[in-house]
Amino acid sequence: MHFNFKQIVTASMILFAVIDILGSIPIIISLRNKVGHIQSEKASIVAAFIMTAFLFVGDSILGLIGIDVNSFAVAGAFVIFFLAIEMVLGVTLFRDDMPETASIVPIAFPLIAGAGTLTSILTLRAEYHVENIIVAIVVNIIFVYLVLKSSSKIERVLGKNGLSVIRKVFGVILLAIAVKLFATNVNQMFST
Repeated sequence: MHFNFKQIVTASMILFAVIDILGSIPIIISLRNKVGHIQSEKASIVAAFIMTAFLFVGDSILGLIGIDVNSFAVAGAFVIFFLAIEMVLGVTLFRDDMPETASIVPIAFPLIAGAGTLTSILTLRAEYHVENIIVAIVVNIIFVYLVLKSSSKIERVLGKNGLSVIRKVFGVILLAIAVKLFATNVNQMFST
């Protein structure tokens, strides 16, 4: 075992920034209002499973279906882009059938364990020991669970106007992340 406190902290911070569960609070509250209930435990466990599985077999799965990490990240950038457009403009682009509860889709995937998170996990694997990344995933999932569980309280504290402002601000940030993710990975796709 190669547990390293510095690697755990660094990997945790990177995943925290990419998952951005605090920035997703407006989306979570909006989903809860649409479906009535969010299964926090199920969403957290499924997201943890997806992230851990991808840590071990991500490269192989993408290689098996003929997709490189850059193409995967570009696809993720499009999803993030459209989510951001919804947040900033207040329009609804995703018109799928409303589930009875929100847990696996869209919270566990792609909100928590999305393309950005999974791409980051593959990048971390190249630099850090696997056990340190697993601890970082667990730390982030615990925080995600706490945020999902307390979304009602957060909504009461912020109020409707506060949520609207935060939603638009984080929508713009999400838009910037999507553009950066797209630009970086498109360049890498064509430079190889």
